[in-house]
Amino acid sequence: MRRASDKRQELGAEVTESQERPNKAGQSQQPKLGRIPALVAAVAIVSVAIGAAAGLLTLMLYGIEQLGLGYVESTHESGPFHVPPLRRAISVFVGATIAAIIWWLLRTRSTKVPSVKKAVNGNEMPVWQTVVHVVLQIFIVGMGMSVGRETAPRELGAMFGQRFARWVHLDAKDTRTLVAATAAAGLAGVYNAPLAGTFFAVEILLADVTLESVIIAFSCSALAAWVASLIKGTHPFYSLDEAEGLFTPDYMAFALVAGLILGVAGALFRRGSQWAEQNKPAGNGILWLMPLAGVLTAIVAIWVPQVMGNGRATAQLSFSSKADLAVIPVLLLSFAAKAIVTLLTIRSGASGGVLQPGIALGAAGGAALGVLWMQIFHTNSIAMYALLGACALLSASQQAPLMAICLAMELVNAPINLFVPIGFAVAVSAFTSFCLNGPLARFRIAVPKLPDGCRACGFSRNRDASA
Repeated sequence: MRRASDKRQELGAEVTESQERPNKAGQSQQPKLGRIPALVAAVAIVSVAIGAAAGLLTLMLYGIEQLGLGYVESTHESGPFHVPPLRRAISVFVGATIAAIIWWLLRTRSTKVPSVKKAVNGNEMPVWQTVVHVVLQIFIVGMGMSVGRETAPRELGAMFGQRFARWVHLDAKDTRTLVAATAAAGLAGVYNAPLAGTFFAVEILLADVTLESVIIAFSCSALAAWVASLIKGTHPFYSLDEAEGLFTPDYMAFALVAGLILGVAGALFRRGSQWAEQNKPAGNGILWLMPLAGVLTAIVAIWVPQVMGNGRATAQLSFSSKADLAVIPVLLLSFAAKAIVTLLTIRSGASGGVLQPGIALGAAGGAALGVLWMQIFHTNSIAMYALLGACALLSASQQAPLMAICLAMELVNAPINLFVPIGFAVAVSAFTSFCLNGPLARFRIAVPKLPDGCRACGFSRNRDASA
C-alpha cells in the first residue's frame, strides 16, 4: 500500500539527497552491534525517552494552565468557561508576547529548527533550539492561544531519533525510518494513541508503507504511549457520554452527506493552514503580530471561551451538545471562531499543530449537521454525529484517512463497531478533499507585496510549510 504518486514525487528529491549524503558522525558505517540489534536498541531506548517526555509535556501543559488561567483541562472541564474574561485576556496576551520575543530571538539569532518532515529527510534538528521551540508551543497553548500542541512532542521525538541513530551508526535509510517513527511516537505518547502514531509515521512522514516500517512505527508508538501513560494517566481525552456502538441505515446515509460537506470544509482548512504557514513573519513582524493575535483571541473569547487552547473545549462542547435546534448557532459560531483564530495565530508566527483544531472543527460541524439530521431521523446520539464529523474533517485536512480515523477513535475510546460508518465518511471526505486540492492550490490569497528583506513587517516569500 502506497500513497499517491504526487506525494512520492514531492518527497523523492529530498529523500534521495538525504540518503546519498554521508552522515557527519559516520552513518555511512555499519552499526557495530549489527543492523537488527541496533534498530531494536534504538526503538526501545528512544521510545521510552519520548514517552517520558510526552508525559512530562502534558503535565507541563496542566501546570501552565493552572498558572495562567487558573484551571486544568479535563473531560469534565475542557475549557476556561468559568475563568473571568479579564484573566483570560491577560493570560493569552502575556503568553503571546513572551513567546513572540523568544521566538524572534530563536529565529533571527540562532539556528533554525526545521519541520518534522525535513528532519525525517535529513535536516538536522539542533538540540537546545529544538527544546526551547517545543516548550514555547506548550507554553502558548497553556496560556490560551488557539493552536494544537501535538507538533511539540513530534519535534522532540525526531531530535531524539536523529541523535540515537547517529550514535549507533544507522545508515540513511534506517535513520529516516527511525526518525519518522520516533516523531510519530511523540504524538502517540501525548494522546495515548499508538495506532494514530503508527499511521502518522507511515502515511504522512514516510509516505511509504512497508512491513518493516509498520513494525518499527508501531513498536515505537505503543511503547511511548505506555510509558507516557505511567506519568500522565490513561483517561480518555474526550467523553462521548451516550454514544453506542450500534448504527442504523440513516447513519450510513449521514456519513455520505457529512463526508461530502466536511470534505470541502477540510480542504479549505488545509489550504488556509498552508497559507498561514507560508506567510508567517520572517523578521520583526512576529513582535507585534503575535501579541495582536493574543488580543484577538482574548476579544473572541469574551463570547466564545471555547476558542482558547488546542481545541479540546470546542470538541467536547460538540460531543456533549443537546439535539436541539437552538444549539446550531452556538456550534456554527464555535466552528467559525476556531477556524479563523487558529489560522491567524499560525499566520502571526506561532508554531503548533492543526490536528486537534481539525478535530474540534469536525466535531462542531458534524454535531451541527447531526442536529438537523435528528429532526428527521430520531436515532443515535449527538456524540456519534460529532465523532463522525471529527474523523471526516481531519481526514480531509490532513489527506491521511487512516491516521485521522484512528486518532479520533482512540481519543474517545470509541466502540470498534463505529469503524464501519465512520470509515465510509472518512473515505468520502478524503476523496472530496483530494479532488479539490488542485483547484484550491491554484487559488492565491493576496498579501501585501513588500521589498525583499523587509524585516519590519516580516513577510517571507519562500517559506516551506511545516509538517
